[in-house]
Amino acid sequence: MPKSLAGRLALTLTVTALAVLIAVGGALFVVLRGLNRDAAYGRLHAVGATIVGQLGARADRADVATALETLRDQLDALDITLLFVAGQGRPPVSLTGTALPTEALPAIPSGGRGTATDASLRFDDGTTRVASVVALTQAGALLPRAIVLAAPDRAGAETLGDLLRTLPLVGLVLLLVGGPLAWLLARSTTGPLRRLAIATAGVPLAGTGRQPPPLPAEGPSEVQDVTRQFNAMRAELARSRRAETELLANLRHDLRTPLTVIGGFAEALVDGTASGDAAPRAARAIADETARLERLVGALGALDGLADDSAGLRPEQLDAAAVLAEANARFVTRAKTAGVELVTEAPREALGFAADRLAIERILSNLVENALAAVGPVVAGEPAPRIHLAARAARTVRGDAAVLLSVSDDGPGFPPGGLEHAFDRSYRGDPSRAGPGSGLGLAIVRELARRHGGEATVENLAPRGARVSVVLPVVPATLGV
Repeated sequence: MPKSLAGRLALTLTVTALAVLIAVGGALFVVLRGLNRDAAYGRLHAVGATIVGQLGARADRADVATALETLRDQLDALDITLLFVAGQGRPPVSLTGTALPTEALPAIPSGGRGTATDASLRFDDGTTRVASVVALTQAGALLPRAIVLAAPDRAGAETLGDLLRTLPLVGLVLLLVGGPLAWLLARSTTGPLRRLAIATAGVPLAGTGRQPPPLPAEGPSEVQDVTRQFNAMRAELARSRRAETELLANLRHDLRTPLTVIGGFAEALVDGTASGDAAPRAARAIADETARLERLVGALGALDGLADDSAGLRPEQLDAAAVLAEANARFVTRAKTAGVELVTEAPREALGFAADRLAIERILSNLVENALAAVGPVVAGEPAPRIHLAARAARTVRGDAAVLLSVSDDGPGFPPGGLEHAFDRSYRGDPSRAGPGSGLGLAIVRELARRHGGEATVENLAPRGARVSVVLPVVPATLGV
């Protein structure tokens, strides 16, 4: 079996062409052999009619022998053996040569003078001959007589000769027509696959530089589907590589600031620069930056756990109002310290749903922390910014009953073009990168929502602010309902 696809296509077409030639040749052999045998019987009938015409009303052996003398040259040229039969079932007498049939002759035709019966007989010289039994007497004669004309059965050999002269021409036509078609078929299939193989070799470098244009979707529909999927895969890989590069750059930035602060204040404590009243402030700064690093490491650990499909959820029955109240209780002190008003809008009626309690707590915590970071420091003389926690009944995209949890703020909202990247890992709407967040909170929110069979959305509010909503099915996908 050839290793290349082109070679296999060529072999397949060659074998198919040979199979077609053999099938056509076999069918033609059967048909042509029958036609050649009918032609042989026709020649025997013509000679028999001549003999019957010469004999007239006579039908004795001597009369047949006399008529034979005038036809001997014709019979010899046609290689026809002449036998005489007197009476049904009696053995024939050879008038030319010595070969006699080893099989019983067909019955003498009862239709009268000139009628014939055809058969294929074996002779004692080992040959098979086509034979025609021609009646010499009228119908109803007491002693029916007939002549038997036999000629070698050459129908098979003649048919084979005809096929050997014809089939090479048919094969040549197939080669002239099928060869270019096979080449075009192989080229239309192997060309796109070869380009795909070359492009695949460059996949490990995707996202490291200028990306090549997408491969053209050419060839058969299956090859086009593979090409389109490869283009999508390469684009997604390049996007993932760029996101990975951005994530690493952001992590370096996020780690550099707290490490610089910790290192500076620690050195100040060691060399005595931070002494007296300055020492507690240095220690507090070190503690704050350490907590910031812990939050960053925790966010990275959460993402790593979400990437592991084996990290399943443990759903339990929850109430939306209770979940919002717990989130409010966790952040109310921090919000007051920052001068932010934390408002909870719980549904009037009980709104229950099944979900992983720890996952829901992380979702709301990430959303509230993002909102606190978004509203920024309170400006003296201006109204205190507000953060709203709300819940209501909703429907999933598939139409299943769901609960919508949302957190909105009075901050500046997402910058232009930021909504579509809000859930990207390491994305932050603060271009100065001065905020305390890691840019991983919303990515974690979306992953946890999807783990429950739901989805997360983000929108800007008018005249200012943003809202992040999470739609969770009442019965999560993990329960298999």
